Amino acid sequence: MMPVSDSLPHRSEKTTSPGITPQEPPGCSPDLHLALASLHAQAEELAQMTRTTVEALTSPSGMPVPGSAAFDRIARQTVPRWHFAMLNDTERNERLIGAVQHRVPQGCVALDIGTGTGLLAMATVRAGASHVYTCEANPLLAEIARQTVAANGMSDAITVLNTLSTDLEVGRDLPRKADVLVSEIVDCGLIGEGLLPTVRHAREHLLRPGGLMMPVSARLHGRLIRSGAMVELNRVQEAGGFDVSLLNATASRGHFPVRMHTWPHELLSEPFEMAAFDLRSDDLLPGRSRLSVPATADGRADGIVAWFSLDLGGGFELCNSPVNPDSHWMQALLLFEKSVSVTAGQSLDLELRWTDFQLTVS
Repeated sequence: MMPVSDSLPHRSEKTTSPGITPQEPPGCSPDLHLALASLHAQAEELAQMTRTTVEALTSPSGMPVPGSAAFDRIARQTVPRWHFAMLNDTERNERLIGAVQHRVPQGCVALDIGTGTGLLAMATVRAGASHVYTCEANPLLAEIARQTVAANGMSDAITVLNTLSTDLEVGRDLPRKADVLVSEIVDCGLIGEGLLPTVRHAREHLLRPGGLMMPVSARLHGRLIRSGAMVELNRVQEAGGFDVSLLNATASRGHFPVRMHTWPHELLSEPFEMAAFDLRSDDLLPGRSRLSVPATADGRADGIVAWFSLDLGGGFELCNSPVNPDSHWMQALLLFEKSVSVTAGQSLDLELRWTDFQLTVS
């Protein structure tokens, strides 16, 4: 049998992922060609990760130790860069830790979801929890959290679990249901990291009845906006005199992050509430809401710029409003399929829809 290492292609060789041929069958529609190409691209990425893994397992010199090129490549692929900005967001950290210190009962058992480096878990122990079970789906981040917890002398009080919270089971991973649920799993548009299904599951399966939750509720806010520059972040028609609009097939179909104050824009409404979620009692299922938004200026609205306010309880709140440029969170942009004419003093009727992970508006 050929050794595994001998079966690996040399780095200079052109490789093709198993199961995906470079030439699609003749007669396919353009859409099917794009579909096959998207699968081919995904297979190539998986193949590269597989090669890196096999090299590490078959050669000690290929082990991706910190500082090596292999480790750097894996870290960049698997750990989002926003973790650095997030941990350096002083306002975020102070408000989260302040809420934990104010609300966590002494001697409680807590569950922290999405631990990252373990910050909230450690703050919860310092606030008086007897033990914190904290989960992190990313294996590299989970190990960083374990070592960070150990470096801060809290290994006896914190158990780091490398899994999604939705895969946790009481009696196997947790000795009993938690007294306290702590999490900060929000993106620029609130729901993009799975806040709704995660809390929905944890509330039913992992938190004791009447258990304390942080955060307790959340609201989405928005303003009508006109900004050709922001539209061009997600759409294109021509470049250099050529029609390149086919790239729009890969455009974001839901909300995506923008730093509003960095792009030329015109605001066409006052702030308005788009949706509200009581994380303690609402069903947190996919849904929709009807909006009637009074315009404050004439123009063509390209979409809505949105942000959240997160009630942590005890008077503590997090918000990524455009007037808070120091927040590491950007704002969320929800583009209309086509720009819409609005008139000052008249209302624009819209429908906001949300899935477990995505916001759209029409």
